[in-house]
Amino acid sequence: MITIEKLNSFGADTAEGLGRCYGNEALYLRLVNMIPAEGNFAVLEEALGAGDLDKVFEAAHALKGVLGNLSLTPMYQICSEITELLRARTETGCAALLAELLRQRDELSVMCSE
Repeated sequence: MITIEKLNSFGADTAEGLGRCYGNEALYLRLVNMIPAEGNFAVLEEALGAGDLDKVFEAAHALKGVLGNLSLTPMYQICSEITELLRARTETGCAALLAELLRQRDELSVMCSE
């Protein structure tokens, strides 16, 4: 089960995230718990593998918004880097960033299921 303490150790800014949920901890944790199943992670993988940089950008940008709203800072920062690389029309470094993002998603998934 995900907790505020686990999220803090993950690097999330839970005070900010809770603020966006008007202090409703149950709502915030429920929303965070949905992140590992977010469909844009799969879209990112597939689109990058296919070389569809526009689709990669769209998926990364969408994830960036969701992760930013929940203040999942480590994951948000990676999505920001990916979107900026693609805004400059370069995919150099995107695969490594995506691998790290997926590793963090998996770590969050484990925290949510413990």
